[in-house]
Amino acid sequence: MSRLDIIDLGYLVSAVLFIMGLKGLGRPRTAPRGNLLGAAGMFLAVLVTLLNQDILTYTMLALALAIGTAIGAVLALKVKMTSMPELVALFNGFGGGASVMVAAASFIEAVDLNAHTTQISVAAAVTAFIGAITLTGSMIAFGKLKGSLKWSGFPGLSLLRAASLLVAIPLAVLLVMQPENQGWLWALVAAGFILGVLGTVPIGGADMPVVIALLNALSGVAASTTGFVLDNPLLIIAGSLVGASGLVLTQVMCKAMNRSLLEVLFTAAPTGSSSGDDDYGDGVTATSGEEVAMLLEIAKRVVIVPGYGMAVAQAQHAVRDLMVKLEASGVEVVFGIHPVAGRMPGHMNVLLAEAEIDYELLFDMDQINPTFARTDVTIVIGANDVVNPAARTDPDSPIAGMPILDVDHSRTVVVIKRSLSPGFAGISNPLFVADNALLYFADAREAVLEIVAALHEG
Repeated sequence: MSRLDIIDLGYLVSAVLFIMGLKGLGRPRTAPRGNLLGAAGMFLAVLVTLLNQDILTYTMLALALAIGTAIGAVLALKVKMTSMPELVALFNGFGGGASVMVAAASFIEAVDLNAHTTQISVAAAVTAFIGAITLTGSMIAFGKLKGSLKWSGFPGLSLLRAASLLVAIPLAVLLVMQPENQGWLWALVAAGFILGVLGTVPIGGADMPVVIALLNALSGVAASTTGFVLDNPLLIIAGSLVGASGLVLTQVMCKAMNRSLLEVLFTAAPTGSSSGDDDYGDGVTATSGEEVAMLLEIAKRVVIVPGYGMAVAQAQHAVRDLMVKLEASGVEVVFGIHPVAGRMPGHMNVLLAEAEIDYELLFDMDQINPTFARTDVTIVIGANDVVNPAARTDPDSPIAGMPILDVDHSRTVVVIKRSLSPGFAGISNPLFVADNALLYFADAREAVLEIVAALHEG
């Protein structure tokens, strides 16, 4: 068997592992195994790639590996779990930027050697544009998620976005027709950079989970088209899997917000004008850690609904302590996860996994909603719009029709919040004044720890 045959066989096995890994990631029970299969596939792909000396020398590969490992180690040690959405945005951008550089270098080399084809030219044009959009769009998303970028655009921005897209089309055609003119390539990259910035700047924090999923899909598409430039079937397959799964996830996020992708990209998220305390008067019933502990001592079933407030307070480990204490007393404890809770797809799942909470205890919206009616106590930790019953009961609400977690159907709802400030939608939440609702005003971590301490004392 020749070296090329070994490489092709290795790529084939890697592709199968990627597909099996992606399938495994679809369910909590098989997600760890799916992750390992995907990692094994990438490890095998790297090993067989080392057999191809036409790509890079071992010295260059070792240098790149050392630099990447150093950067990854620093990020792993420095980045907190609360900053994971920003890190994911950066990774998406790095993927897009890498695709642009690799495709551009390979395209220029092919032109210089007079070995370019129409396929290579078209693929290079698509990669240059989409990869550039992904890079700058992800950087803008990073700034917005971090809170360091407040700019939301200017009058006429929509027209400029449309112009950037329209200009890109003839640039791509010119690049295919005149591949020897590298200026068209870099002009196309510049158009992608501009569109990435202008396309992401006006999108608010409420829509960020959709944006993160979409940018992930675009990074996959850019990687796939880079595979056509390099004539690398594994890169085509891997990029296609990432792109397709990212698009599916984007659709899931849009459905969970009751908004189409076009609405997310071109219109602001629906908002109200609630300021908080004045909307509720004396209707709110406040509670304390001791009172909540007394409720939990007689409960048989408890549902915990995490939100972004849990992430900000880094309360996931305290939540696990509460779960362990309740389970030791014979209480059934499960978690209700809304698709857009947090700042990125799967944000709550990642935080709870870090606290070593079993995936089997995490239920999505369709699974958990029918069970609230037989739940003794539901504890909402830092969530707002995703538990707002106005989405279900008020047709005039800005979030009308948005699927929510029906926590108000529980016998008792305990909402842990620092204040009565509204969520991203900026509207009041009738849950807070419901007869079966108690509000615990405190930092999420401190509140949960106080409840745990009261349970120990009891």
